[in-house]
Amino acid sequence: MMLIRWECSLGWEVFFCIDVKKKKNHNATLTPLFFFSTLAALSTFHPEANPALNGSDIYQNEKMRNKQIVRILGKVPTIAAYAYRHRIGRPYNNPAVNLSYTENFLYMLDKLNQDFYKPNPKLARALDILFILHADHELNCSTAAMRHLSSSLVDPYSAVAGAAGALYGPLHGGANEAVLHMLEAISQDGGNIEKFLSEVKQKKKKLMGFGHRIYKNYDPRAKIIRRVAYEVFEVCGEEPLIEIAIELEKKALADPYFIDRKLYPNVDFYSGLIYRAMGFPTDFFPVLFAIPRVSGWLAHWKESLEDKNAKIWRPRQVYTGEATRSYVDIHERREKSEDVKPIPLYSSPFSKRSAVASFGVNH
Repeated sequence: MMLIRWECSLGWEVFFCIDVKKKKNHNATLTPLFFFSTLAALSTFHPEANPALNGSDIYQNEKMRNKQIVRILGKVPTIAAYAYRHRIGRPYNNPAVNLSYTENFLYMLDKLNQDFYKPNPKLARALDILFILHADHELNCSTAAMRHLSSSLVDPYSAVAGAAGALYGPLHGGANEAVLHMLEAISQDGGNIEKFLSEVKQKKKKLMGFGHRIYKNYDPRAKIIRRVAYEVFEVCGEEPLIEIAIELEKKALADPYFIDRKLYPNVDFYSGLIYRAMGFPTDFFPVLFAIPRVSGWLAHWKESLEDKNAKIWRPRQVYTGEATRSYVDIHERREKSEDVKPIPLYSSPFSKRSAVASFGVNH
Protein backbone atom coordinates (compact mmCIF):
# COMPACT_ATOMS: atom_id res chain seq x y z
CA MET A 1 0.00 0.00 0.00
CA MET A 2 2.86 2.38 0.79
CA LEU A 3 4.30 1.73 -2.68
CA ILE A 4 0.97 2.58 -4.28
CA ARG A 5 0.70 5.76 -2.18
CA TRP A 6 4.19 6.79 -3.31
CA GLU A 7 3.32 6.10 -6.93
CA CYS A 8 0.31 8.43 -6.61
CA SER A 9 2.77 11.27 -7.19
CA LEU A 10 2.91 12.13 -10.86
CA GLY A 11 6.25 12.80 -12.44
CA TRP A 12 7.14 15.48 -14.95
CA GLU A 13 5.89 13.29 -17.79
CA VAL A 14 2.25 13.45 -16.72
CA PHE A 15 2.48 17.14 -15.89
CA PHE A 16 3.70 17.62 -19.46
CA CYS A 17 0.60 15.82 -20.80
CA ILE A 18 -1.62 17.86 -18.50
CA ASP A 19 0.09 21.12 -19.45
CA VAL A 20 -0.64 20.43 -23.12
CA LYS A 21 -4.30 19.83 -22.29
CA LYS A 22 -4.47 22.92 -20.09
CA LYS A 23 -4.20 25.01 -23.23
CA LYS A 24 -7.65 23.72 -24.15
CA ASN A 25 -10.80 25.16 -22.64
CA HIS A 26 -12.48 23.52 -19.66
CA ASN A 27 -14.92 21.49 -21.74
CA ALA A 28 -16.71 19.18 -19.32
CA THR A 29 -17.48 16.58 -21.98
CA LEU A 30 -13.75 16.07 -22.58
CA THR A 31 -12.97 15.04 -18.98
CA PRO A 32 -13.11 11.26 -19.59
CA LEU A 33 -11.02 11.64 -22.75
CA PHE A 34 -8.49 13.71 -20.78
CA PHE A 35 -8.21 10.79 -18.36
CA PHE A 36 -8.00 8.01 -20.95
CA SER A 37 -5.53 9.81 -23.23
CA THR A 38 -3.19 10.54 -20.31
CA LEU A 39 -3.21 6.82 -19.44
CA ALA A 40 -2.07 6.06 -22.97
CA ALA A 41 0.58 8.79 -22.83
CA LEU A 42 2.21 7.15 -19.80
CA SER A 43 3.66 4.44 -22.04
CA THR A 44 5.77 6.96 -23.94
CA PHE A 45 7.56 7.96 -20.75
CA HIS A 46 8.46 4.43 -19.68
CA PRO A 47 10.24 2.96 -22.73
CA GLU A 48 12.02 0.43 -20.50
CA ALA A 49 8.58 -1.13 -19.88
CA ASN A 50 7.74 -1.50 -23.57
CA PRO A 51 8.15 -5.06 -24.95
CA ALA A 52 8.18 -3.67 -28.49
CA LEU A 53 11.42 -1.84 -27.66
CA ASN A 54 13.07 -4.15 -25.14
CA GLY A 55 12.01 -7.66 -26.08
CA SER A 56 8.82 -9.66 -25.74
CA ASP A 57 10.09 -11.53 -22.68
CA ILE A 58 10.69 -8.57 -20.32
CA TYR A 59 7.54 -9.36 -18.33
CA GLN A 60 8.73 -12.86 -17.53
CA ASN A 61 10.45 -10.95 -14.74
CA GLU A 62 7.97 -10.78 -11.83
CA LYS A 63 9.61 -7.68 -10.38
CA MET A 64 9.16 -5.87 -13.70
CA ARG A 65 5.47 -6.87 -13.83
CA ASN A 66 4.76 -5.77 -10.29
CA LYS A 67 6.51 -2.44 -10.80
CA GLN A 68 4.11 -1.51 -13.61
CA ILE A 69 1.09 -2.69 -11.61
CA VAL A 70 2.02 -0.53 -8.61
CA ARG A 71 2.87 2.41 -10.84
CA ILE A 72 -0.45 2.31 -12.71
CA LEU A 73 -2.60 1.71 -9.61
CA GLY A 74 -0.93 4.66 -7.92
CA LYS A 75 -1.21 7.09 -10.79
CA VAL A 76 -4.77 6.33 -11.92
CA PRO A 77 -6.63 8.19 -9.11
CA THR A 78 -4.21 11.11 -9.43
CA ILE A 79 -4.78 11.42 -13.17
CA ALA A 80 -8.54 11.22 -12.57
CA ALA A 81 -8.40 13.91 -9.88
CA TYR A 82 -6.31 16.17 -12.11
CA ALA A 83 -8.76 15.70 -14.96
CA TYR A 84 -11.55 16.77 -12.63
CA ARG A 85 -9.62 19.80 -11.32
CA HIS A 86 -8.85 20.83 -14.89
CA ARG A 87 -12.56 20.62 -15.63
CA ILE A 88 -13.49 23.03 -12.81
CA GLY A 89 -10.54 25.35 -13.46
CA ARG A 90 -8.83 24.74 -10.12
CA PRO A 91 -5.11 24.18 -9.42
CA TYR A 92 -4.01 20.59 -8.90
CA ASN A 93 -3.51 19.06 -5.46
CA ASN A 94 -0.50 16.86 -4.84
CA PRO A 95 -1.40 13.49 -3.29
CA ALA A 96 -1.04 13.03 0.47
CA VAL A 97 0.92 10.06 1.78
CA ASN A 98 -0.97 9.73 5.08
CA LEU A 99 -4.40 8.94 3.61
CA SER A 100 -6.04 5.78 2.29
CA TYR A 101 -6.53 5.16 -1.44
CA THR A 102 -10.04 6.63 -1.60
CA GLU A 103 -9.36 9.35 0.98
CA ASN A 104 -6.41 10.47 -1.13
CA PHE A 105 -8.60 10.55 -4.23
CA LEU A 106 -11.22 12.71 -2.49
CA TYR A 107 -8.46 14.93 -1.07
CA MET A 108 -7.01 15.61 -4.53
CA LEU A 109 -10.49 16.29 -5.91
CA ASP A 110 -11.76 18.69 -3.28
CA LYS A 111 -9.07 20.39 -1.22
CA LEU A 112 -8.96 24.13 -1.76
CA ASN A 113 -6.76 26.13 0.61
CA GLN A 114 -7.81 24.52 3.90
CA ASP A 115 -5.13 23.34 6.30
CA PHE A 116 -5.16 19.67 7.36
CA TYR A 117 -8.05 18.88 5.01
CA LYS A 118 -9.42 15.36 5.42
CA PRO A 119 -12.38 13.93 3.47
CA ASN A 120 -15.47 12.66 5.28
CA PRO A 121 -14.74 9.06 6.41
CA LYS A 122 -18.24 7.83 5.48
CA LEU A 123 -17.81 9.04 1.91
CA ALA A 124 -14.35 7.48 1.72
CA ARG A 125 -15.80 4.19 2.97
CA ALA A 126 -18.62 4.39 0.43
CA LEU A 127 -16.07 4.83 -2.34
CA ASP A 128 -14.07 1.93 -0.93
CA ILE A 129 -17.10 -0.33 -1.20
CA LEU A 130 -18.00 0.89 -4.69
CA PHE A 131 -14.41 0.47 -5.87
CA ILE A 132 -14.23 -3.08 -4.51
CA LEU A 133 -17.54 -4.04 -6.16
CA HIS A 134 -16.46 -2.50 -9.46
CA ALA A 135 -12.90 -3.86 -9.45
CA ASP A 136 -13.61 -6.97 -11.52
CA HIS A 137 -16.63 -8.89 -12.76
CA GLU A 138 -16.21 -11.77 -15.22
CA LEU A 139 -15.10 -11.27 -18.81
CA ASN A 140 -17.05 -8.11 -19.63
CA CYS A 141 -16.44 -5.90 -22.66
CA SER A 142 -13.51 -3.86 -21.30
CA THR A 143 -11.88 -6.85 -19.57
CA ALA A 144 -12.12 -8.87 -22.77
CA ALA A 145 -10.48 -5.93 -24.56
CA MET A 146 -7.68 -5.96 -21.96
CA ARG A 147 -7.10 -9.70 -22.41
CA HIS A 148 -7.22 -9.35 -26.18
CA LEU A 149 -4.69 -6.52 -26.26
CA SER A 150 -2.47 -8.15 -23.65
CA SER A 151 -2.24 -11.30 -25.75
CA SER A 152 -0.14 -9.35 -28.27
CA LEU A 153 2.35 -8.59 -25.44
CA VAL A 154 1.80 -4.86 -25.79
CA ASP A 155 2.85 -2.74 -22.79
CA PRO A 156 0.28 -2.53 -19.94
CA TYR A 157 -0.21 1.24 -20.36
CA SER A 158 -1.44 0.85 -23.93
CA ALA A 159 -3.57 -2.16 -22.95
CA VAL A 160 -5.19 -0.30 -20.03
CA ALA A 161 -5.89 2.71 -22.26
CA GLY A 162 -7.54 0.42 -24.84
CA ALA A 163 -9.67 -1.26 -22.16
CA ALA A 164 -10.63 2.18 -20.85
CA GLY A 165 -11.76 3.10 -24.35
CA ALA A 166 -14.11 0.10 -24.33
CA LEU A 167 -15.39 1.11 -20.90
CA TYR A 168 -16.19 4.60 -22.20
CA GLY A 169 -18.89 3.18 -24.47
CA PRO A 170 -22.45 4.02 -23.33
CA LEU A 171 -23.48 0.34 -23.27
CA HIS A 172 -20.72 -0.43 -20.77
CA GLY A 173 -19.36 2.35 -18.55
CA GLY A 174 -22.32 4.62 -19.26
CA ALA A 175 -24.95 2.28 -17.82
CA ASN A 176 -25.35 4.05 -14.46
CA GLU A 177 -25.58 7.39 -16.26
CA ALA A 178 -28.39 5.94 -18.38
CA VAL A 179 -30.26 5.01 -15.19
CA LEU A 180 -30.18 8.64 -14.04
CA HIS A 181 -31.47 9.87 -17.40
CA MET A 182 -34.32 7.33 -17.15
CA LEU A 183 -35.25 8.44 -13.62
CA GLU A 184 -35.10 12.09 -14.63
CA ALA A 185 -37.43 11.39 -17.57
CA ILE A 186 -39.92 9.70 -15.23
CA SER A 187 -39.70 12.65 -12.83
CA GLN A 188 -40.31 15.15 -15.62
CA ASP A 189 -43.38 13.13 -16.63
CA GLY A 190 -44.90 13.68 -13.21
CA GLY A 191 -43.42 10.57 -11.61
CA ASN A 192 -45.91 8.30 -13.37
CA ILE A 193 -44.15 4.96 -12.90
CA GLU A 194 -47.12 2.85 -14.06
CA LYS A 195 -47.14 4.69 -17.39
CA PHE A 196 -43.40 4.21 -17.79
CA LEU A 197 -43.53 0.47 -17.06
CA SER A 198 -46.42 0.12 -19.49
CA GLU A 199 -44.32 1.77 -22.20
CA VAL A 200 -41.43 -0.57 -21.36
CA LYS A 201 -43.72 -3.55 -21.92
CA GLN A 202 -44.76 -2.07 -25.25
CA LYS A 203 -41.04 -1.68 -26.09
CA LYS A 204 -41.43 2.08 -26.39
CA LYS A 205 -39.00 2.69 -23.50
CA LYS A 206 -36.05 0.86 -22.00
CA LEU A 207 -35.79 -0.15 -18.36
CA MET A 208 -32.21 0.76 -17.44
CA GLY A 209 -30.38 -0.73 -14.45
CA PHE A 210 -32.38 -3.97 -14.54
CA GLY A 211 -31.25 -7.36 -15.76
CA HIS A 212 -27.80 -8.86 -16.21
CA ARG A 213 -26.08 -11.22 -18.62
CA ILE A 214 -24.83 -13.36 -15.72
CA TYR A 215 -27.26 -12.85 -12.84
CA LYS A 216 -30.76 -14.16 -13.46
CA ASN A 217 -31.92 -13.00 -10.06
CA TYR A 218 -31.17 -10.00 -7.83
CA ASP A 219 -27.58 -8.83 -8.39
CA PRO A 220 -25.87 -9.39 -4.99
CA ARG A 221 -23.78 -6.26 -5.51
CA ALA A 222 -26.94 -4.18 -5.86
CA LYS A 223 -28.06 -5.18 -2.36
CA ILE A 224 -24.81 -3.85 -0.89
CA ILE A 225 -24.88 -0.65 -2.95
CA ARG A 226 -28.50 0.01 -1.94
CA ARG A 227 -27.41 0.06 1.71
CA VAL A 228 -24.41 2.28 0.92
CA ALA A 229 -26.71 4.72 -0.86
CA TYR A 230 -28.59 5.50 2.35
CA GLU A 231 -25.32 5.95 4.27
CA VAL A 232 -24.21 8.53 1.68
CA PHE A 233 -27.60 10.27 1.79
CA GLU A 234 -27.20 10.72 5.56
CA VAL A 235 -24.04 12.74 4.90
CA CYS A 236 -24.81 14.54 1.64
CA GLY A 237 -28.57 14.78 1.75
CA GLU A 238 -31.05 12.60 -0.08
CA GLU A 239 -30.94 12.53 -3.85
CA PRO A 240 -34.39 13.67 -5.13
CA LEU A 241 -34.57 10.77 -7.60
CA ILE A 242 -34.19 8.10 -4.88
CA GLU A 243 -37.94 7.99 -4.16
CA ILE A 244 -38.66 7.33 -7.82
CA ALA A 245 -35.94 4.66 -7.90
CA ILE A 246 -37.35 2.87 -4.85
CA GLU A 247 -40.91 2.96 -6.18
CA LEU A 248 -39.78 1.82 -9.63
CA GLU A 249 -37.88 -1.12 -8.10
CA LYS A 250 -40.87 -2.05 -5.93
CA LYS A 251 -43.39 -2.00 -8.79
CA ALA A 252 -41.10 -3.79 -11.27
CA LEU A 253 -40.32 -6.59 -8.80
CA ALA A 254 -44.06 -7.10 -8.23
CA ASP A 255 -44.92 -7.25 -11.94
CA PRO A 256 -45.11 -10.76 -13.51
CA TYR A 257 -43.83 -9.35 -16.82
CA PHE A 258 -40.43 -8.47 -15.30
CA ILE A 259 -40.36 -11.44 -12.91
CA ASP A 260 -40.86 -13.91 -15.77
CA ARG A 261 -38.02 -12.27 -17.68
CA LYS A 262 -35.80 -12.34 -14.56
CA LEU A 263 -35.26 -8.58 -14.66
CA TYR A 264 -33.92 -7.50 -11.28
CA PRO A 265 -31.93 -4.38 -10.27
CA ASN A 266 -28.22 -4.61 -11.04
CA VAL A 267 -25.17 -2.76 -9.74
CA ASP A 268 -25.79 0.25 -11.99
CA PHE A 269 -29.25 1.00 -10.61
CA TYR A 270 -28.08 2.64 -7.38
CA SER A 271 -24.41 3.50 -8.07
CA GLY A 272 -25.33 6.48 -10.24
CA LEU A 273 -27.56 7.86 -7.49
CA ILE A 274 -24.69 7.59 -5.02
CA TYR A 275 -22.27 9.41 -7.30
CA ARG A 276 -24.89 12.08 -8.01
CA ALA A 277 -25.52 12.56 -4.29
CA MET A 278 -21.76 12.91 -3.73
CA GLY A 279 -21.71 15.76 -6.24
CA PHE A 280 -20.04 14.08 -9.20
CA PRO A 281 -21.20 15.19 -12.67
CA THR A 282 -22.70 12.37 -14.74
CA ASP A 283 -20.12 12.59 -17.53
CA PHE A 284 -17.44 11.81 -14.91
CA PHE A 285 -19.07 8.44 -14.06
CA PRO A 286 -17.00 6.44 -16.61
CA VAL A 287 -13.83 7.72 -14.93
CA LEU A 288 -15.15 6.68 -11.50
CA PHE A 289 -15.89 3.25 -12.99
CA ALA A 290 -12.45 3.00 -14.59
CA ILE A 291 -10.38 3.76 -11.47
CA PRO A 292 -11.25 0.52 -9.63
CA ARG A 293 -11.63 -1.54 -12.81
CA VAL A 294 -7.95 -0.89 -13.63
CA SER A 295 -7.01 -3.26 -10.79
CA GLY A 296 -9.14 -5.99 -12.36
CA TRP A 297 -7.64 -5.37 -15.78
CA LEU A 298 -4.12 -5.59 -14.38
CA ALA A 299 -4.99 -8.84 -12.59
CA HIS A 300 -6.04 -10.28 -15.96
CA TRP A 301 -2.87 -8.90 -17.56
CA LYS A 302 -0.73 -10.59 -14.89
CA GLU A 303 -2.65 -13.85 -15.21
CA SER A 304 -2.28 -13.90 -19.00
CA LEU A 305 1.49 -13.35 -18.77
CA GLU A 306 1.87 -16.21 -16.28
CA ASP A 307 0.04 -18.65 -18.57
CA LYS A 308 2.75 -20.77 -20.20
CA ASN A 309 0.39 -21.85 -22.98
CA ALA A 310 -0.93 -18.36 -23.78
CA LYS A 311 -1.20 -17.39 -27.43
CA ILE A 312 -2.33 -14.27 -29.21
CA TRP A 313 -6.11 -14.00 -29.26
CA ARG A 314 -7.61 -14.51 -32.68
CA PRO A 315 -11.35 -15.19 -32.56
CA ARG A 316 -12.77 -17.41 -35.26
CA GLN A 317 -14.85 -15.80 -37.96
CA VAL A 318 -17.81 -17.37 -39.73
CA TYR A 319 -18.28 -16.05 -43.27
CA THR A 320 -21.93 -15.31 -44.07
CA GLY A 321 -21.48 -13.46 -47.37
CA GLU A 322 -22.12 -14.47 -50.96
CA ALA A 323 -21.48 -18.05 -52.08
CA THR A 324 -19.59 -18.96 -55.28
CA ARG A 325 -20.12 -16.38 -58.03
CA SER A 326 -19.01 -16.12 -61.65
CA TYR A 327 -16.37 -13.57 -62.48
CA VAL A 328 -17.69 -10.43 -64.19
CA ASP A 329 -15.29 -8.23 -66.11
CA ILE A 330 -14.73 -4.90 -64.43
CA HIS A 331 -15.81 -2.92 -67.50
CA GLU A 332 -19.12 -4.74 -67.61
CA ARG A 333 -19.59 -4.02 -63.95
CA ARG A 334 -19.10 -0.31 -64.59
CA GLU A 335 -21.75 -0.35 -67.30
CA LYS A 336 -24.23 -1.88 -64.92
CA SER A 337 -23.36 0.62 -62.18
CA GLU A 338 -23.49 3.93 -63.99
CA ASP A 339 -23.75 5.87 -60.76
CA VAL A 340 -20.39 4.54 -59.58
CA LYS A 341 -17.57 6.56 -61.12
CA PRO A 342 -14.13 4.96 -61.32
CA ILE A 343 -11.46 6.56 -59.17
CA PRO A 344 -8.48 7.72 -61.28
CA LEU A 345 -5.27 5.95 -60.31
CA TYR A 346 -2.33 8.09 -59.21
CA SER A 347 1.14 6.61 -59.48
CA SER A 348 4.10 8.72 -58.42
CA PRO A 349 7.01 8.51 -55.97
CA PHE A 350 5.81 11.86 -54.64
CA SER A 351 2.57 12.72 -52.88
CA LYS A 352 -0.04 14.76 -54.71
CA ARG A 353 0.95 17.73 -52.57
CA SER A 354 4.61 17.41 -53.60
CA ALA A 355 3.67 17.04 -57.25
CA VAL A 356 2.07 20.48 -57.30
CA ALA A 357 4.66 22.20 -55.11
CA SER A 358 7.39 24.55 -56.39
CA PHE A 359 11.05 23.54 -56.25
CA GLY A 360 14.24 25.53 -56.67
CA VAL A 361 12.48 28.88 -56.66
CA ASN A 362 13.11 31.63 -54.12
CA HIS A 363 9.86 32.82 -52.55
